[in-house]
Amino acid sequence: MRLVHWLLVFLIAASWWTAEEGEMQWHYWSGLTIVGLLVFRIYWGFAGPETARFANFIRSPGTVLSYTGKLFKPDYRAAFGHNPLGALSVIAILLALIAQVGLGLFASDTDGLESGPLSPYVSYEFSKDAGNLHEDAWNILLILIGLHIAAIVFYLIVKRINLITPMITGSRKAHAVEGPPSGIAPVPLWRFLIGVALAALVVFLIVWLPTTR
Repeated sequence: MRLVHWLLVFLIAASWWTAEEGEMQWHYWSGLTIVGLLVFRIYWGFAGPETARFANFIRSPGTVLSYTGKLFKPDYRAAFGHNPLGALSVIAILLALIAQVGLGLFASDTDGLESGPLSPYVSYEFSKDAGNLHEDAWNILLILIGLHIAAIVFYLIVKRINLITPMITGSRKAHAVEGPPSGIAPVPLWRFLIGVALAALVVFLIVWLPTTR
């Protein structure tokens, strides 16, 4: 999951830069790679370890409010996996990314010179609208990413909890968190390979299907 996280960070930045510089071929491939990562992440949300599963992300409003109250107490300790607010942030960013790349797949610019791989399957008007929404959705994604970064800075400065290092090293001191001290149960390799194959298949179909028309 750490690799997926940092690849998404890099590719989101790369997608922005390639769009700004008009490097649309690179933009095309960075977007498709994000699609593959999202497919894997969705699959991993059902087949991955406990802390990666969406079942552990869905919290009741009462749980979220209760956690928010604990956040400002002196004896607060970080959650073992995603805390209720962090889980909401992850889900929001994933949904925004899905919308962003989904629109990009069908998008076309006003001149029709640059278009997403699936744009031949929709009308030109729909494709043009998707292109406009693709640009607008970027602003929403930026806001969500900004809030995500602000939360990390809050934890680092106010709560003195470093959330960045564990996302690099994959480890955290047991006494500093609430949760199972034994860590995350390993997942069989075959589950991981299925996720990789599924992601590759989806990207292949997106690239291959337009060639059949």
